[in-house]
Amino acid sequence: MSLVIEELEITLAERSLVAVSRLAVAPGEVVTVMGPSGSGKSTLLAWLSGALDPAFRARGRVTLDGKDVSALPPHRRRIGLLFQDDLLFPHLSVAGNLAFGLPASLRDRRAREARIAAALEEAELGGFGPRDPATLSGGQRARVALLRTLLAEPRALLLDEPFGKLDVALRGRMREFVFERVLRLGIPALMVTHDPADAEAAAGPVLHVAPATPDGG
Repeated sequence: MSLVIEELEITLAERSLVAVSRLAVAPGEVVTVMGPSGSGKSTLLAWLSGALDPAFRARGRVTLDGKDVSALPPHRRRIGLLFQDDLLFPHLSVAGNLAFGLPASLRDRRAREARIAAALEEAELGGFGPRDPATLSGGQRARVALLRTLLAEPRALLLDEPFGKLDVALRGRMREFVFERVLRLGIPALMVTHDPADAEAAAGPVLHVAPATPDGG
């Protein structure tokens, strides 16, 4: 599975915000997108996920494993998103949060429970299923958020400042946790960050973007 962006330009009120002639992300590779605030990094991720605000205009295409998904709605693209905030549902248990990420095709209750239990064991969170997310540490919440995203079996992964709110020591462990799974599962990933240490840990290509000028240049 590879992700390829071609001839992309995103504009707002005729002003060019993002322009990418071609970017290819190989299976298991993490490409880092860096640039100052206002340079269109999050706008790029929104377009890739299919959630670009209608106020923007975009041309170009994105393919996953050779299939053009540019016109597909978000749920059919199967592109996972991991944000700086974990966005766990406070009214659901840890297991309930993970169940939300499971594919609809997995209907058997015991199979769903087994998939969740296995994911928690892999993340060193065995037995945490009944827990309230509010009782978890920041690192535990981050791991649950990633597990929920991966249980949906995404074909690509978008990381939007995923480690920004973690303390320095925990940040290193979470980088290893995320990047190891991207590599093992063979998922192409695109990461937006301001932290050069994130890019170094990702050990992949770095795309530097600059803010658009008033005349669109």
